[in-house]
Amino acid sequence: MFGLIRLAILLPLAFVLGLFFERSNAATLCADAGGTLRDGVCWNE
Repeated sequence: MFGLIRLAILLPLAFVLGLFFERSNAATLCADAGGTLRDGVCWNE
């Protein structure tokens, strides 16, 4: 039973942390390309 509770807690936590990691990585790649990340889109102006 404890394993199911632990899974129910860790799975969403890992998902949210993965989202933050990918957004940070996308922002870094966009900045390296000379753009700015706004609303999830890389703008090169």
